[in-house]
Amino acid sequence: MDHIKRLFKYIRKFAFRYILASLLLITAVVLDMFYPRISRTIIDDIITGGRTDLLKPVLGMFAALCLARAVTGYLKELSFDVASIRAAAVIREDLFKHIQSLSFSFFDRTNTGELMSRIKEDVEHIWHVICFGSMLLLENIIYFTVASAILFSLNWKLAAASVGIMPFIAFIAVKLEKKLHASFARLSDQRALINTTAQENLTGVRLVKAFGREKHEICKFLGQNKENLRLNVEQADIISKHYPKIEFLSNMAAAIITTVGGILVIGEEISLGTLVAFSGYIFMLVWPMRMIGWLINLFAECRASLEKIGKIFEEKPDIENPESPVSPVSRKGHVIFRDVCFEYGGIPVLKNISFEAGPGSTVALMGLTGSGKSSVINLIPRYYDCSSGSVEVDGVDVKLQDLNELRGRISVVMQDTFLFSDTIRENIKFGMDEISDDDFHEAARESRVGEFAENMPAGYDSVIGERGIGLSGGQKQRISIARALARDCDIMIFDDATSALDMETEHRIQEAVGKREGVTKFIIAHRISAVKNADEIIIIENGEIAERGTHRELLHKKGLYYKTYSEQYKGLVSIGDDDMTGHDSAVHEKTGHDMGLHEGAGDASTGDTGAEHDSAGHDSAGRDNTGGDKIAD
Repeated sequence: MDHIKRLFKYIRKFAFRYILASLLLITAVVLDMFYPRISRTIIDDIITGGRTDLLKPVLGMFAALCLARAVTGYLKELSFDVASIRAAAVIREDLFKHIQSLSFSFFDRTNTGELMSRIKEDVEHIWHVICFGSMLLLENIIYFTVASAILFSLNWKLAAASVGIMPFIAFIAVKLEKKLHASFARLSDQRALINTTAQENLTGVRLVKAFGREKHEICKFLGQNKENLRLNVEQADIISKHYPKIEFLSNMAAAIITTVGGILVIGEEISLGTLVAFSGYIFMLVWPMRMIGWLINLFAECRASLEKIGKIFEEKPDIENPESPVSPVSRKGHVIFRDVCFEYGGIPVLKNISFEAGPGSTVALMGLTGSGKSSVINLIPRYYDCSSGSVEVDGVDVKLQDLNELRGRISVVMQDTFLFSDTIRENIKFGMDEISDDDFHEAARESRVGEFAENMPAGYDSVIGERGIGLSGGQKQRISIARALARDCDIMIFDDATSALDMETEHRIQEAVGKREGVTKFIIAHRISAVKNADEIIIIENGEIAERGTHRELLHKKGLYYKTYSEQYKGLVSIGDDDMTGHDSAVHEKTGHDMGLHEGAGDASTGDTGAEHDSAGHDSAGRDNTGGDKIAD
């Protein structure tokens, strides 16, 4: 019933249009009631009675009636259509807004194809009812009620004989509705599953072809399509068993009228014109009875769709704005984790995580896949809430801050790079309502997007395909990084943001990011080159902090970080004992050339080489240019 109430809430928004349409509908039905009366006059008075003087006035009345009926019918259809189209548009808009308001956890457990089915097909099913269905239902109720009253006024015996069959039709209709509702519910779920499969395969068609799995995917889709076919056949079987019964009883009513009416005419109890008029009115009873099956089909489909959509509307976001948000006194990007624990689906993900990222500092997170790195940074913009402990930004728990204000201060480069089917320019500008040309080009330059975008036919106005199809993985990451750099923020989060970039491009982007001194940066990466210059490197293992410190400190510990370092640079460098004590480095390439930790061959544009300077600005002997000794960075 809640779903029905929700539907009427939308209909009430356009109550005036529906009332106007209903008045036009009533007018059209009333005009239709005159047709059998005119037929009786023509037969009884003009043809049988010989009053030919009435012919012209009656025909003129008939022509005027037809014109008035056509005008009211047009206005009725237009009014219902406009009202229902607008109502359906508001339903779809509210549904989309509600989906946008839901938390990450909802999308973790809900398929995209299912949501697409709800937004498109299910809203269309509702539209069919509030447009054609509601109009025909109201129209048939009025036809049935008024025609029944007129029939009884003409001859109660004949009316009783014809109307007496209607309860049997109603019984079959109710039975049909119950079975169709269950059928449509199953069919709606199956359509959502087909949409999900189709959407996933069309999005991942390149992967399917790359692995030669077209036949496998076709078979999978055919299996689901066969199930869809089975459910449709099941529905058709239900309809085929009930519709003929309704048709038979409807036709039986017409047969009864003809038989009983003929007897009454022969017995001179009613006139021939009255029988003809009676036949016209009885059709106004039979037609609603014939339509009842189709209407029940329509309403059963709508009811199933309302329930599916209703379940989405009943979903509440896990993350909600506090009733009285607290804003930090200052915006510095100061982040503190205090004994943070996080569970997802009852499974512990993070345990007692505590660290501090001061304003403008850089914190790097490393660890094996699934160790909980992304979970840590997802708690900062409050995509999820920690189970215990607290995450503070500028001295205020994120749970107490306004969500839009909090997330408006944070710029994120997601692990899964997503680009819209739009121009490069619009993808970069996505995170900002407005951006100056200077800021735009600065972000594009720092992320090295200009290196390929400016060579494209339309430059930054070149339209890229769905999810960035047509671009390399590195190019997509650069656009994603440009989008983050273009945003005015206090905190930047890079979740494995440079994994598809070459070492030289990664190094240049790191330099650009490092220049943002007033911005607190969080970096998740697997490569030492991406994290070694961070103010603090935190190693996450099984949801806990296993190691923490600077690059040098972690090398001294010879733990997990040291192991990762050794594996990544195996065969390239050797670390002597001096490295562990802070003296001059004995880091050398196996070929005998000095390299420091600059992985690239150098900046071709400046002429610098890896033998001259490492990425931190140290000289080839491993000595810090500022005067300090260097341990292998």
